[in-house]
Amino acid sequence: MALSDQEFREEFKPIYVPAEFVADDSLENKIIFALAQIGEGNFTEVIKKLEELESGISNDQVPLEVEEFLKDKFDKGLLNGSTKNGINSYNLSKITNANKGTIDPDLLAPGLD
Repeated sequence: MALSDQEFREEFKPIYVPAEFVADDSLENKIIFALAQIGEGNFTEVIKKLEELESGISNDQVPLEVEEFLKDKFDKGLLNGSTKNGINSYNLSKITNANKGTIDPDLLAPGLD
């Protein structure tokens, strides 16, 4: 089944990282916020951070939803990650170090300066 342009844009839109943890926010935003806070981790580490941020958030369904959400975003290329000992570890691929390179303007193609 092919997605329409609008469905594709919705399905593969960039991940929004909330600036703060809001108890009334969606579980997806809470997961992304928790992942941003830990930097990199597997789904159990994300769940642990969620429980630190909001005690009592975890129930029987939450770990499954967290694992499914992270795997889905990873499979779509919206999260970065790796597999260590058979366990997926995820991160947001944030750039944490400024680019220290330089550009030689004489090497730029005409019209790009």
